[in-house]
Amino acid sequence: QVHLVESGGGLVQPGGSLRLSCAASGFTFSTYAMSWYRQAPGKERELVATSAGGSTNYADSMKGRFTISRDNAKNTVYLQMNSLKAEDTAVYYCNARKVVTMPRVEYNYWGQGTQVTVSS
Repeated sequence: QVHLVESGGGLVQPGGSLRLSCAASGFTFSTYAMSWYRQAPGKERELVATSAGGSTNYADSMKGRFTISRDNAKNTVYLQMNSLKAEDTAVYYCNARKVVTMPRVEYNYWGQGTQVTVSS
């Protein structure tokens, strides 16, 4: 059974930092692309960052402030968030995705989310 459990969210002042963690189980972690998404109230879920195949990618608004990393030995992905702004307030979700070809099968798993609130 697949589990993705986020932790590390909370209340932080503007300019502060938080480190989110996502502990995974039930699948071969190292073979999956791991991503962080976020969803603010009244807005669609958006991609924050992805770690896959030794590479990382970020949404433009997060570049330079957020860092995604993973520890395949611990089956954990992290999101270090610095210089936080009020507009970073959202529920942050961990995502694991893998697409197998021939035949094409997509595996896509979500965590339950962790709230990040940036406010003074």
